[in-house]
Amino acid sequence: MPCAAGRVFLLRSERLAYASGFPTRTSVTGEAIKVPRQSAQPTVETLNEQGPAPRYLQLKQFICRQIDSGAWPPHHRIPSENELVEFSGVSRMTVNRALRELTTEGRLVRMQGVGTFVAEPKSHSPLLAVNNIADEIAEHGHRHRAEVKLLREELAGPERALAMDLQERETLFHSVIVHYQDNVPVQIEDRCVNPTLAPHYLEQDFTQLTPNAYLQRLSPLTSGEHVVEAVTATPEEAQLLNIARTEPCLLIRRRTWTGKRVVSVARLLHPGSRHRLEGRFGAPE
Repeated sequence: MPCAAGRVFLLRSERLAYASGFPTRTSVTGEAIKVPRQSAQPTVETLNEQGPAPRYLQLKQFICRQIDSGAWPPHHRIPSENELVEFSGVSRMTVNRALRELTTEGRLVRMQGVGTFVAEPKSHSPLLAVNNIADEIAEHGHRHRAEVKLLREELAGPERALAMDLQERETLFHSVIVHYQDNVPVQIEDRCVNPTLAPHYLEQDFTQLTPNAYLQRLSPLTSGEHVVEAVTATPEEAQLLNIARTEPCLLIRRRTWTGKRVVSVARLLHPGSRHRLEGRFGAPE
């Protein structure tokens, strides 16, 4: 499942595509979802308490405190621009800048003609770790499920043979799985596996056990390689992820080894609005 080439940067999109939770029509019933509004309002006094920082930054800090404290939980509507202007005493331009920047940073979702809402926190992965996506989703209090789109034996073409250190037309196992977080698709996992190291791979039920978890049970992974790219999805991939064709995506190309043998090569495609990578280097002093 090829993906259009892109630069090796993570792009953030101001258009967050959520399948549910915001006041839009559901794909099943067509009924509007009603979201309660929050009562906490910024005032001139609360902004003045934050010191001499620019007003737009003070307003951003106020909104972030409401989100971080749980006063404004995910999916809840925040005051309108007009209400924020009235309560805070700042200009509409200042309010607009604060909301625009918080949307770009992934803290808010703005829906034209509807309102502005607290964004669902993005799932995230450590940049240098090989983690199980089901565990990552569960750790954040969400439910994981998977749909197997492809699971079969194939012959290695030139590119796959080179990546997996196999001979051309040598047998490999190929799987394509869509992972969901609370019924929202968050990853397409396109994986090729060395049959010698995982001979029973095709017999597994990957709706119950992820390929990552299965392979790590077979033998310890001794090394790995990550290549991260910003890309756009193919039409087929955009349909599987339920995103607009133009939405930026995060692609992780991953190879893992046991000793000197390649265990698997995976393409992990995430919608940019639903995932981020985290990394830390060196020990704090």
